[in-house]
Amino acid sequence: MTILHPKTKEELDGILANAGEKLVVIDFFATWCGPCRQMGPKFNKLAVEYPEPIYIGIDVDEHETIAALYSINVMPTFIFFKNGQKIQTIEGNNYESLRRMVENNK
Repeated sequence: MTILHPKTKEELDGILANAGEKLVVIDFFATWCGPCRQMGPKFNKLAVEYPEPIYIGIDVDEHETIAALYSINVMPTFIFFKNGQKIQTIEGNNYESLRRMVENNK
């Protein structure tokens, strides 16, 4: 499964709108963030193990406006959407919580 990297808020909004009933998982990260570097390969692995959801990566330094809209203060932050609605947020380097959330909502 490919991880999408939208360049604009409009592109992100389009992905969320077109996802339908699919789970969408957004990873807000920073390249300088140690926990983000640890979670990055795990996020990629999750996308392979559970290909049903839509996976999105957003670099908070490149997309400060999008990060601000979602009140991102901790990296990494993972936000889960289903049917266009936010259903959960997980902050920090917590792979098991991330995996369980995907498993339970895929």
